[in-house]
Amino acid sequence: MEIRWIEAFLAVAEELHFGRAAQRLHMAQSPLSQTIKKLEKDVGRPLFERTTRAVTLTSAGHAFLPHARRIVGEVDLAMRATGAGTDEVYGRVRLGFSGALNHLTLPPLTRALRTRHPHVALQLVDRVTTEDAVGLIEHGSLDIAFVGLPAPGDLPTRVITVEQLGAAVPTGHRLAGRDHIAMAELAEEDWVLMPGQSALRSVILTACHAAGFRPRIAQEVKDPYVVLSLVAAGLGVSLAPTCVRPIMPAEAVWVPLEAPAPELHSALLWDPTRPTAAVRALLEVAGAVLPDPR
Repeated sequence: MEIRWIEAFLAVAEELHFGRAAQRLHMAQSPLSQTIKKLEKDVGRPLFERTTRAVTLTSAGHAFLPHARRIVGEVDLAMRATGAGTDEVYGRVRLGFSGALNHLTLPPLTRALRTRHPHVALQLVDRVTTEDAVGLIEHGSLDIAFVGLPAPGDLPTRVITVEQLGAAVPTGHRLAGRDHIAMAELAEEDWVLMPGQSALRSVILTACHAAGFRPRIAQEVKDPYVVLSLVAAGLGVSLAPTCVRPIMPAEAVWVPLEAPAPELHSALLWDPTRPTAAVRALLEVAGAVLPDPR
């Protein structure tokens, strides 16, 4: 399989027209058709359905498409990296984050990385819980991720925030107007939590058990902002770190908990056995713009 075959496939897949794809590649249509046939023979399955009126991707073509884009992208990145100066960093970093919980930490990190290392391509992967992050990094699908602590396993972490948790309740809730809420006052409530072994869930369950009760879980959703939206819908209560206080949904409020309030420690997690130059660059930038608060 040759890279020019994959480039030809991408042109046809994106144009869905052999004539336009041939013009895009500055070649005649007949050699393009022969190139696609060679690729299909190598793959062992047809990648396109061809009729006199239309060109469409087969199921195999749809499956091949994202990998083809990744291959061509990596080759382009490699070509540019070989021509880079000795002080320039080229590479790709796949960064996982959970969403609302990182709305104060992700933007300064990405802005600083683009400024200091403009040739590092950043691929963001959202809705990644701590449990997800550990598995994805161990399997090589992510390079680094925002996580909450404790994180399972023994991959290294560096703390970037320490936040107190408060109660998230609907605006019409009996406790919504209070200055502070004791954890024990939430014992009889329905709860909305993230599923699995997310760090936030772990901290919440520990706080509930310390207050002498097991939470009655009514709903479980993976997106932390959807948790708050379901609280606003009146489906239960939850706990959330201080970072979400400014972005609470209209029908929900964040109320401080009585001291000592539980804390959520957030961190960056990575695999030290795959320390690419791009990953090292991101960690260096993170150390400057997201210093350890402890």
